[in-house]
Amino acid sequence: MSKTARITVHPSFRIGEISPRLYSSFLEPIGNMVNGTMFNPKHPTADEKGFRRDIIEALKKTPNPAVRLPGGNFVSGWDWKDSIGPMSERKAHLDLAWHQYIPNDVGHDEYLQWAEKIGTEPLYTLNLGTAGINDAVSCVEYTNHEGGTWWSDLRRKNGHEAPYGVKLWYLGNEMDGPWQVGSWERDPRGYGIKANEISKAIKWVDGSIETGVCGSSAPFMAHFPEWDLQVMQECYESVDYLSIHHYHSAAPGDFGALLGGALYYEDFINTEAAMLDYVQAKCRSPKKVMISFDEYGAMSRPPRPYRYGGGIHNLYADHYVFNPDRKYVRHDPDNMFPGRPPMRRRGDMIGALGNTSVLLAFLRHADRVKVGCMTGGLGTLVSSDKEHTWHSAGYYPFTQLMEYGQGVSLRTAVDCDTFDIPAYMVDDNSQYPTKEGVPFVDTAAALNEKTGELAVFAINRCWDGSRTVELDASAFEGYSFVEHIELYTDDLEAANTWENPDAIVPKVNAKATCENGVVKSELKSLSWNVFRFKKN
Repeated sequence: MSKTARITVHPSFRIGEISPRLYSSFLEPIGNMVNGTMFNPKHPTADEKGFRRDIIEALKKTPNPAVRLPGGNFVSGWDWKDSIGPMSERKAHLDLAWHQYIPNDVGHDEYLQWAEKIGTEPLYTLNLGTAGINDAVSCVEYTNHEGGTWWSDLRRKNGHEAPYGVKLWYLGNEMDGPWQVGSWERDPRGYGIKANEISKAIKWVDGSIETGVCGSSAPFMAHFPEWDLQVMQECYESVDYLSIHHYHSAAPGDFGALLGGALYYEDFINTEAAMLDYVQAKCRSPKKVMISFDEYGAMSRPPRPYRYGGGIHNLYADHYVFNPDRKYVRHDPDNMFPGRPPMRRRGDMIGALGNTSVLLAFLRHADRVKVGCMTGGLGTLVSSDKEHTWHSAGYYPFTQLMEYGQGVSLRTAVDCDTFDIPAYMVDDNSQYPTKEGVPFVDTAAALNEKTGELAVFAINRCWDGSRTVELDASAFEGYSFVEHIELYTDDLEAANTWENPDAIVPKVNAKATCENGVVKSELKSLSWNVFRFKKN
């Protein structure tokens, strides 16, 4: 017999305004993310800049709000000035972060113009690893100043008359990580001071912009949250966001650990929010710094053996191994899979649920988390190979959240059966504590008062059974139930492909009923669900 889950939502239980930037993506020139997917001058659809028009047209059809670019670890050694102007005058460099050649055929202007083409807001990451104050000031001046200076007039000479108007600037990337070129891992106060001075300076160039300063790259860092605290004490008054990252992992087939990963994200958010509130009080400041979760993902990967004896220093050992035989890679945009055939896609559904569960956690903290950039978000919006584009299963919950997850985030009360996640590790650094009493049904809700719509989102995390659901929205007087949209598959190996793009697609559950504001329906095993209501 199917177990029953009860969900209650009420218009008075508000969390905070939902920022459209919560549903953003992240782009970095790793492998084929830029070379081959975004950019391929030999592609049949390539435009005058070498961008694939098929990718552009597919992304233009999505409500994708923003993309953080051009990285990533890459930016800590990148000189944006070498990537502007005529191609013949650009300088190729080694990318120490990913051991690849960067020819700069996709440069500063190309990234921003591509964002214009797909109709999204660019969130720009500055180099605070190997670059300094003047470099950041020049970059913002080139990008945002109208004209009348050497840098702004150079932008106009290079073909973009109007300023790009970039509003959010990140002050470096993962600056606490020992893997970072020019890392500040051993000097958080020094980084905080540098970030403070650069944030001040670029806001003097353009007083309308916002800035984000780096916090910990993951909650596993040995110096977390002390590193973050020392940084924020030096720059609290000059910045607007704390930038944090996390990639959650679980062993293949461990659906509970993967889909329960949202709880670890919430622990991370709660700790950082408490730290920020402490610094705010210490600074006697009326200002509240928000959180930007501008890299995240949930994935299945096999655990690696633990290396005993190193303790927290295992993290550093990997980044102090200097391999004389390692070769730099030169990526060919027209050869996306050198030396091997394209990988066969497998198991779209679990990956879709993993990333979507993280977004539900962000919604439950919409009062503090204002930016969310999914790593692989662009690939979720448009999957591609060398010739084709299509939509993976993850496209549907991502775009449904963009459409229906707007307005005000509401608390949901859930009464259902639970499960435990025993403590586990994936590698030396990724070690997760026990979580007890995890609800099988994961929920969030959004009330859009402008459109008069209420949406309740639910994931059934259970891997071996459906749930009868009773959703009580009776407190929303004057609202009518519209539909229950569900996404699931009985075959967890199934994947959408160009040849079979509809292997996993959403459907309306025609058996859902509503009486006196209480919806009764079914949540399929390992499914994504949207319950929609409309004001009469």
